[in-house]
Amino acid sequence: MTRDASLVAVRNDAPGKAPAKTTAPASSKDLLNLAQLRAFRLVADMGSATRAAAALFRAQSAVTRSVQELESAVGEPLFDRGPSGMLPTPVGRAVLLRCERIFVELEELAQWCAARQARRRPAAEGALPAYLLNTRRLQIFVALARHRHMPSAAKTFGISQPAVSTAVRVLESGSGLSLFHRSPRGILLTAEGETFLLHVRRALNELRHVPDDIAALRGNIRGAVTVGALPLGRTLILPKAIAKLSADNPGVRVVTDESAYEALVAGLRAGDIDFILGALRENDSTSGLKNERLMSEDMVLLVRRDHPLTRAHEPNIADLRDAQWILPRSHAPARALFEAQFKRMKIKPPLPTVETADLAVIRGLLLGTDMVAALSAQQLHYEVQAGQLAVLKVPLHNTRREIGLTMRAAGTPSPAARALIDAIRLSVVELTRTVSVASS
Repeated sequence: MTRDASLVAVRNDAPGKAPAKTTAPASSKDLLNLAQLRAFRLVADMGSATRAAAALFRAQSAVTRSVQELESAVGEPLFDRGPSGMLPTPVGRAVLLRCERIFVELEELAQWCAARQARRRPAAEGALPAYLLNTRRLQIFVALARHRHMPSAAKTFGISQPAVSTAVRVLESGSGLSLFHRSPRGILLTAEGETFLLHVRRALNELRHVPDDIAALRGNIRGAVTVGALPLGRTLILPKAIAKLSADNPGVRVVTDESAYEALVAGLRAGDIDFILGALRENDSTSGLKNERLMSEDMVLLVRRDHPLTRAHEPNIADLRDAQWILPRSHAPARALFEAQFKRMKIKPPLPTVETADLAVIRGLLLGTDMVAALSAQQLHYEVQAGQLAVLKVPLHNTRREIGLTMRAAGTPSPAARALIDAIRLSVVELTRTVSVASS
């Protein structure tokens, strides 16, 4: 997903070319120079441009120039230079932290590419080949994977189609892999291309955070945060948190993604999504993700306020088997919880009249028909509060679901993402307190 990029950015990877600076947010196509960041990282590790140059087999003047151009791009000194060597400034340390994640991804990618080639000597640990150090080349690859159409990828960067072909050819030659194949549906990634893309997307998404990390040191939280918004977090928790975030940090832009859980997890793993808010799935330590529980919520049965069932005397779930049901889709965890209500009574669960997770559809159907919906009361809180919908007093068993955050286990969220996560935690505390007062 497209995000806001840096306030200042390097527009190409040509060695020795001074970076262009701008005071307005640059487009997502303009990111910092990976080759310069690698030189900066080595200088920081070794405390000397001379020693870094020897490790890179480059002239000391070239390494010094790379660091200076990177400092010009970010608009801040990255080193304190003194007789004892070059020590990172606070800004330099912030950049180094983000660099760790960037280069871990690229180094793992280099290792994986080498391992796929049986006749090739395995790459040394930490080795990073030059073909992976061109920011624009990696961006062109991602654009072609997204558009699956070479003219569209070329148009994205204002370059020719041969330039796109050259970028892909360099990556395929360097990796020794075939990354794309042509089909009637367009230019598609190969299986190896899919894995290659995952690492590249992660690295580029980390790279986008560097300017925002620097701004945060000055007390300026800015940039974009993309939230995977599942149904149980969308009605009350997320809007309240976004309102607080926007009031405190007007420079932050929030993007919500309401895709299915599986698609959100794929985006989260690639770094396109910062975190997911909603009902938690089982925490699998091998998934690379981690859960943070915030609160729990029970399922209820909702109908319109003057529904005939609101006048029924203590109905039970078995009495409602022949109702017209609005239910979650068959693969959703909430659907299994609903069907378990009938199975525990050895009754075949009813078939739904409508399967949907769209609250606008559910709301319209409940208000205009005699249908019954099984979902969290929080999802249609305002309609219940306004008296438009009613909660049936039908006992349900073991329907409690945990609501919380799903994040990547490794890596550090951007400052904007951290600020929204903090606002979500505060919103849950306030919501829990309100519910406790109302029920006492």
